[in-house]
Amino acid sequence: MPVKEPSVIVLPPVDGRGVTINGVYFGTARDMTELEQFLWLAGFDPAWFDIADPDVIEWRGGGPDVW
Repeated sequence: MPVKEPSVIVLPPVDGRGVTINGVYFGTARDMTELEQFLWLAGFDPAWFDIADPDVIEWRGGGPDVW
């Protein structure tokens, strides 16, 4: 069975963090608020899941506390 890649990928921090959702690059989030805005635009409600859940968000170069 193929391994399912998380729907959201947050890239390592470099003047913010690049965000890809469902294979589409949404831009650079400079904090959690901007990440949540990208999630809303993609149809995700951040209240529905644990932001640190690796099955939903792949954090590269540090977790949700690293910006």
